[in-house]
Amino acid sequence: MPSMKDPSPEAIANVTEDNVRTRAQLLPEEVSAEGHPDPAEGGIDPEVQAAVILAESEERTIHADPDDAQGGHRQSSDTADLP
Repeated sequence: MPSMKDPSPEAIANVTEDNVRTRAQLLPEEVSAEGHPDPAEGGIDPEVQAAVILAESEERTIHADPDDAQGGHRQSSDTADLP
C-alpha cells in the first residue's frame, strides 16, 4: 500500500466509533487469508487498523488529488487528442 500523509483533523473527525466497530469486524475471507490478528502476538488491533483505513479514506474524499487517477474528475477532452 502506498504511504501517504497523515489524515487531517477534519478527516479523523469524520470517522465515527460505529464505523470503526463495523470495519473492524473481519470478513471470513480476511480471516482465512491472514488469520485473526492477535495483538498479544504482534498483530495489529483490528479496531486500530480500521480507524487508520477509514481516516485515510476520508482524507482522500475531503482532499482529493486531481492528479490521482482515483481522485481526479476529468473530461475526455483532458486526455484525448483533439483533431
